[in-house]
Order: sequence, then structure tokens, then C-alpha cells
Amino acid sequence: MDSVVSTELVYQTGFGNEFATEALAGALPKRGNSPQKAPHGLYAELLSGTAFTVPRETNRRSWFYRIRPSAMHQPFEQIDSGLVKGAPFDNQPVSPNQMRWNPLPMPEAPTDFIDGLVTMMGGGDASTGQGLAVHLYTANASMTDRFFFNADGEMLIVPEQGRLTIHTEMGVIDIVPNEIAVVPRGIKFRIEVPDGMSRGYVCENYGAALRLPSLGPIGSNGLANPRDFETPIAAYEDREGDFTLTCKMGGNLWSAKIGHSPLDVVAWHGNYAPYKYDLADFNVIGSISFDHPDPSIFTVLTSPSNSAGTANIDFVIFPPRWMVAEDTYRPPWYHRNVMSEFMGLIHGQYDGRKEGFVPGGSSLHNCMSPHGNDAEVYETASTVELAPTYIKDTMAFMFETCMVYKPTKFAMETELMQKNYFECWQGLQKHFPGK
Repeated sequence: MDSVVSTELVYQTGFGNEFATEALAGALPKRGNSPQKAPHGLYAELLSGTAFTVPRETNRRSWFYRIRPSAMHQPFEQIDSGLVKGAPFDNQPVSPNQMRWNPLPMPEAPTDFIDGLVTMMGGGDASTGQGLAVHLYTANASMTDRFFFNADGEMLIVPEQGRLTIHTEMGVIDIVPNEIAVVPRGIKFRIEVPDGMSRGYVCENYGAALRLPSLGPIGSNGLANPRDFETPIAAYEDREGDFTLTCKMGGNLWSAKIGHSPLDVVAWHGNYAPYKYDLADFNVIGSISFDHPDPSIFTVLTSPSNSAGTANIDFVIFPPRWMVAEDTYRPPWYHRNVMSEFMGLIHGQYDGRKEGFVPGGSSLHNCMSPHGNDAEVYETASTVELAPTYIKDTMAFMFETCMVYKPTKFAMETELMQKNYFECWQGLQKHFPGK
């Protein structure tokens, strides 16, 4: 008889810790990782997220004790990838224009998380271990008998509407808007949509695993604290039936038949695991004298590149916060950046825009593409009487990268693109009086 053993949504806390958890007493071996015979007739299996020989402090791996090995499935066959793309993305000229899009419409036909993915842009290549892709998703159907894993990269999931329940090999993660989840490369999962509808963003990381940024002169406290990251405890499914296992590899989707749920890990230990984080727990750092610090002070997670101090990905947020700096232009200043910036909005209003940038929408300011506030924001911020102000209804974010984003054909041709985005700067006035 099929059975499903699960737990309450209880988590182990800490970022990058060595965890040990079992859904059945005695399922973890008392000695060694791969005994001659694992407890309860389970199979021992190692999942390596890094090369065996990387330094211990960056090594990521976990041992699974599962009902059946992962190798037990039918051959994969390539399937239609729909609007999911991979490197070289769309081989077309990269525009220096500023770009902005309206939110994806919710689907009418039954659409699960995987079928609802739409690739907007990317840079680098999964085969080289560098770069990223940015996807949007909409979903109105749960993945019940369908499972997925990504061989190209880890997935940072940012819901904007609706809850997601992510059933993984290592346990269950439940997230709501204003929370995020990260599913490392190779870990199998299926996603349920308890609210019947969900929409959000996905950053697919081809490079070094996301980690907490170094704090430097900030010291030992601030920004995202390790204790606030939560990793699921073991929970397993023992189900048999006609299921499908979908894989993303080389930018393409592949599907295989499988006669059992692959989420059958009864116990596991290690430091390569999915996790969640509540963005409300971010400890904001800012100026208490003058000037507007660089947005790097809002970095939640980072994926370093091979160039010291330069990120393959920075996940940056703009949360509720006090603004108290004196004699300062408080909104984001006008700037051009060697880094490329994809921006999304989870809720509320971004303090740098008054119109056009809405929850579920997105914008792209690529390498050296100039951007900043629209005319209305500039005039107000330049003349307002400065006093301590609390920005309370907002949560915007950026996927910032050293790569040049290459928008897909869909992104460049969709009716969701706001072709009049450039107009927000055309009303800026000349204030220079001259000689």
C-alpha cells in the first residue's frame, strides 16, 4: 500500500550548517556514511553540490538514506521546452535601452510551476559554471504526479502572489510572498499551489552557490543573519504509480517515466540542502548622517565570480526602512553601472518610481545603461523638507550580475513590454541657470 510520511513544517535553522535529520527513528547510520547495509533496508546515496576536492569550508554535500536509488527511472526523452530557454539564449543583438515589463497574466488552462516558467533573459552558460537566467512563473495547478530537478543550476524562488508548498527530497518548504526559497542544483522537488494561483520570479544560478556576503567594516552583525535561514527536516513519500520526472539540462527540458515518487529520502545529513528565508528578517543598514550608501548594503545572498569582489549574482532587496540622512537626495541616484540589474517588485511601491512599476512587473538596466528616478520623484525629493521618514509598504529586489543580460525573443517581442518606458525621463527639467 502506498503511504506518505510527512512532518509538520518545522525547520532546522542556520545557513550552511551540517544538518542531520530522520523521519524514521534509526534511519541515519550510527557510524560512517555508507555502511555495508544501511538501516531499515534503505539505500545510501551521496549528492555532491561541489567537486570532491574543493576546500572544506566551501564543500557542499549531503548523504541520503532512501527507499530506492535515484538511478531507478526510465530513459529521459527531450520534450517541448515551451518558453524555457538556456544559453546562448536568443542569439540577437543586446539593446542598450532601458526596458520594463508588465506582469505575466494568470493562466486560464491548468498550468503547473514548470509549465508556467517563462525565460526573460540570461547571461553566461551553465556548461561553463558561470552566469544565470531570469524566469517568471505563473501556476494554477499543483504538481501531484510530476517531479522536477535542475541539472543546470540552483533556483532562487521569489513568490509575488500566492503560497508555494515545495516538496523536496529533503523535506517540505512552505513559502508566501515576502519569503524566498533556494533549491540547490540537482535536488528533486514538486510544487503545490495551496491558494490555487501563484506568480513570481526565479533566478537560476549557474555559478558558485549562493551564500551570505562578507560584512567587512559592518562587522559581525547585520544584513541577513545566519540563524534566520531555515532548512526542512526529513519527510518522505512512499508512493508507487505512473509518474514523470522532468529535468532541465543544457537549457532544454527532458522527461522520464518513473514508477515511484523520487521524494523517498527517509533520512539525510550534510550541508547541501534547500532553505527558506523571510525577507522581513533582513537587518537593514543605512546612513545616519548624510549621503545615500551603495545598494550593496541591501545584499541578502551572493554568488561570487572568479574576479574578487565581483558577483556572478547579488540578490538585493529594498525593504521597509527609516530614511534619516540630512542634506541628501534620498531616492536612488542617477547612475550607470558596470553590473547589470534586473529588478522586480513583490508588493507596494518602489521609492524610485511612481508609475508603471507594479508588483509582478520587472525592469532591466543592463551594463552601463543609465537610469534613475522619473521627473516627479526627482522634483519632490529635491525640494521636500527632510525629516525622518519610514518607508513601510515596499519590497523590491534586484538580481544583479557582472554578466550582460541577453533578453529572450519572448521578452523583446511580448506585448507586456512597456515601449514607452523611456518617457519617464523626458520630463526632467534643465535647472542650470548658466552664466
